[in-house]
Amino acid sequence: MSERREPEMTVLLDPDWASGSLVDDVRRGLTRHPRTLPPRWLYDDHGSQLFDEITRLPEYYPFLAERSILEAHADEIVAASGATTLVELGSGTSEKTRLLLDAFTRAGQLTRFAPVDVSEGTLRAAADEIATAYPGLEVAAVVGDFTLHLAQLPQGGRRMVAFLGGTIGNLYLEERKAFLGALGDLLAPGDSVLLGTDLVKSADRLIAAYDDSQGVTEAFIRNSLTVVNRELGADFDQDAFSYIPFWDGHMERMDMRLRAEVPQRVSVPGADLVLDLAVGEELRVEISTKFRVSRIAAELEATGLAVARVWTDEPGDFALTLAVKP
Repeated sequence: MSERREPEMTVLLDPDWASGSLVDDVRRGLTRHPRTLPPRWLYDDHGSQLFDEITRLPEYYPFLAERSILEAHADEIVAASGATTLVELGSGTSEKTRLLLDAFTRAGQLTRFAPVDVSEGTLRAAADEIATAYPGLEVAAVVGDFTLHLAQLPQGGRRMVAFLGGTIGNLYLEERKAFLGALGDLLAPGDSVLLGTDLVKSADRLIAAYDDSQGVTEAFIRNSLTVVNRELGADFDQDAFSYIPFWDGHMERMDMRLRAEVPQRVSVPGADLVLDLAVGEELRVEISTKFRVSRIAAELEATGLAVARVWTDEPGDFALTLAVKP
């Protein structure tokens, strides 16, 4: 039996990254109209825990839908990729990824797993668990932001970059094009991308998934204000906002916002800002674009990647697309 290898941890985010980037994002996002807060600030350690709770909610179908695809087709995915290194962007707890790791173990072809996440606490715990569960596997964890550190992903071997959970849908169209283009440019011939995307479905079902009865998704979205209050000394009053999730049929995306219910003046000392919010004014916090299989293929092929296989769950709620760099 192989011996457990201690996971390696590369920290690409310097100690001042969060505060500096948060200041920039808050100044840029909250002074424009409509006002925005980038969703990456949802994922501090508490936010990551809340999102993990969201994936277990009965209304939140994407987690189980994607998991069912991996349960049914992980061996096919591994064989089609031919990968020896698995890189996971926005890895979180890497729970679903273990289905891929199990398939790679059965195939005997994986030598390295590189999870990438901004939450160091979550990543360290997950890396330690995976190193124990898969003795002999090199676990090379990276504390980094996948929108900033693609160029510093682990090199060598034949890589499959997994971007699961429908996270690609959190990027606006231009951001998505830039991200996929940069990823396509960085991959070597034979490398591949495994992209998880939520598919278009009824508005009622989508809204229910993002407005759960337990209020966990609302707490997750509100956590963005908690982060700004804590890190930048802001005085956002959580009770002065209502949570507004709605389906934008034209853009085919869910839009999660916080709406001011009373006029208010908000100070953000750490960003040298004072904001006057009117009744009904909204803060855009996160979007979740839903896709059609043809649209996924078009966006990937526009970056020079060739779609090799597409797998969906039985009801057709979710898709996993494998695209290869020629």
